[in-house]
Amino acid sequence: MRFILLCSFFVFSFAQANEFDFSAMDKTAKTFPNIKTIQIAYQGDLVWAKAYNNSHLTSPTNIKSASKSIMSAIVGIAIERGVIDSVQQTVASLLPNQLPSKADPRINEITVGHLLSMQAGLERTSGRNYGRWVTSKNWVKSALSWPFVEDVGGKMQYSTGNTHLLSAIIMKQSGENTYKLANKWLQGSGVKIQSWETDPQGVPMGGNQVSMTPASLLAFGELYRRGGVTEKGVRIIPKQWIEESWIPRTQSRFHRGQYGYGWFIQPFSGVQGYYGWGYGGQMIYVLPELALTIAITSQENLPSGRTGYRDLLHDMVSKDIIPTIQAIQ
Repeated sequence: MRFILLCSFFVFSFAQANEFDFSAMDKTAKTFPNIKTIQIAYQGDLVWAKAYNNSHLTSPTNIKSASKSIMSAIVGIAIERGVIDSVQQTVASLLPNQLPSKADPRINEITVGHLLSMQAGLERTSGRNYGRWVTSKNWVKSALSWPFVEDVGGKMQYSTGNTHLLSAIIMKQSGENTYKLANKWLQGSGVKIQSWETDPQGVPMGGNQVSMTPASLLAFGELYRRGGVTEKGVRIIPKQWIEESWIPRTQSRFHRGQYGYGWFIQPFSGVQGYYGWGYGGQMIYVLPELALTIAITSQENLPSGRTGYRDLLHDMVSKDIIPTIQAIQ
């Protein structure tokens, strides 16, 4: 007898799951004290779902900067719906009242595309500058007031301020709250944002402080893997937008990989992969070549970059998960 468990729009068949031997991955995961959940979908089926360290699969988690990938999707939908003209539209034309007085003329060169690819050139609001930025009275104006440290379109300056500007643009152009709009546009995909922190003016924080369940995070990755359509074939995200988002635009400042529109890009064990990464180790991996999507959540208050934890998660994907999938193909 085959036992079926319905889990957030995925069908998990225990009989099918037995075809996969994820014991090596499970052993590796148990060595990580800060990991919370792992969910894996292969060819649209959920083949692994497990919580670790007294966590729960159904509990929402703050996905931190992995929400930058979601913000990118919202921008793509907004362009398709005519809310924004294109990635070439300038920030100055979209947020004219938020520009600082005596602004550097280069601010007029920044486009929506530059915000998405982290090539605005402005000093980043993330890292050591994050606290100063989020304690300002107006996060949008503050994000546009930092000095230029790179040319527009130049080297990556990874900044949550960039994606927050995108949220402000969406809200201004649509006349709707970005949080509510995102849930409306993603309805039917299995993706649901539980909560989204706002700035003092009520603008949802584009690129951070988004809460959703691990299953929703996995569903978002699956939406991209399927080219922007739901399991029932309903178009949510333009396919062309996904393709454009996965074109390398700049070199990542964090590792040897590259960055597109809200997605990091690098191969894993020789297989081209795309991933969203949030502080602490909130990860969504999409490997279309293998029909594979992986969602990992971790403790939100511990760093994952400088500690090497993110790289350990990458290694687990490369050494433990991908070989298991390739073994049954």
